[in-house]
Amino acid sequence: MPAHTRSAWSRTLAQHLLILAAAALAGLALGQPWPLLAAAAIGLLAWNGARLYRLLQRLESRQRLPPGRDGGAWDALDRLLHQNQDDTRSRKRRLVEMLRAYRAAAAALPDAVVVLDRNSQRVQWFNEAASHLLGLQYPADIDAPIGDRLQPLPIAHWLASGRHAEPLLDAPSPLDPDLRLSLKLIPYSEHLWLLVARDVSKLMRLEQVRRDFVANVSHELRTPLTVVHGYLDMLDPAEQPDWAPILAEMRLQSQRMTQLVEDLLTLSRLEAQEAVADESVPMASLLSTLRREAEALGQGRHTVTVEDAAQVDLWGSIKELHSAFSNLVSNAVRYTPAGGRIAIRFARGDDGGATLSVRDTGYGIPASHLPRITERFYRVSTSRSRELGGTGLGLAIVKHVLQLHQARLDIESEVGRGSTFSCHFPRDRVHARDAGHFPNPGATREQPRPQASRSL
Repeated sequence: MPAHTRSAWSRTLAQHLLILAAAALAGLALGQPWPLLAAAAIGLLAWNGARLYRLLQRLESRQRLPPGRDGGAWDALDRLLHQNQDDTRSRKRRLVEMLRAYRAAAAALPDAVVVLDRNSQRVQWFNEAASHLLGLQYPADIDAPIGDRLQPLPIAHWLASGRHAEPLLDAPSPLDPDLRLSLKLIPYSEHLWLLVARDVSKLMRLEQVRRDFVANVSHELRTPLTVVHGYLDMLDPAEQPDWAPILAEMRLQSQRMTQLVEDLLTLSRLEAQEAVADESVPMASLLSTLRREAEALGQGRHTVTVEDAAQVDLWGSIKELHSAFSNLVSNAVRYTPAGGRIAIRFARGDDGGATLSVRDTGYGIPASHLPRITERFYRVSTSRSRELGGTGLGLAIVKHVLQLHQARLDIESEVGRGSTFSCHFPRDRVHARDAGHFPNPGATREQPRPQASRSL
């Protein structure tokens, strides 16, 4: 207890004892000590009760009366309450100012910010940019379901994913389809989510210009490369032995440029696609094909194992999925030294989906390179990639193929111990395998599957 509070309590106690002592002495002088002592005690009790009643009334009415100055315990209590009231008001004032500053900052953001209730997915608050980008209107859309207000955007499935929802990097605005938005869902408390929408129209236009440029240049390069490659094939090194090393190198570089152009065209085609035609993908025969390709590319230098633990098939494009899986397998063979092991495994996931993983015992990838490893032309080791004949586009193609199948690519790697590339497919991409024979590769779904949200 602080010294001033202890002093006030001692002073009040001394006053009470002095009053009782005076009453007792007066009672002795009059010959009736107990009645006067009882009257004094009742008087002190009534006075303390009155002070307590005033205190309760003051707290109930939230009055801010100045504290007394007699230095007693009740005045010390008044001073403490007065000080606490001042501190509380100051804290409330600062909190209100901070809340106003945060709201002003949120309102000034060019991005749309919407606060959602987690359970009901109803709008709790939104800034001014949400009106321009998402078409929300105040106060009509407050406490309204966000899914209904953002029609025709198909975001119900996306919102249901909650904290696991991947950002939607390119979605049309409900106000204007030409306005492209990037949507991100941020759970920031147990009961509230934050929906952030950003205008990426300019970025998408630039991206489209880039894709068109790459596609056009690739198409223009294909014809002259074919001509050069054809003339090189007509030259016989046996007729000009001195030119044999030069012709071999020219043919090698011509083939490499041709492969680069083909990969660029493939990537441009994948980027332009919005969806794939779903057909039954026979994973048993596809896994057998991947084994043969790995053994042929490795020429017996590696141990290749294939495990089909899922015993299911996938819905998707056989051509695109084979291209993606083949890229992963060929990378594993190229970047694994002789004597290494390559394991291809197809298994069910805990969420009901399926995962195809390619694990190798190769050189491994440093952790600093993993976030960018799927970018086009990004190389961990430029010299090694060129020596092994890579174009730097394989993983970019894999990523875009998986995006078209609403799947994701996970990469785990450790330098000197190898890498594992895992393709995770959602549950609606998996279906039962027919017993006793492979499914018809051309079979299609009886019912069309709703297009799920794409993620990058």
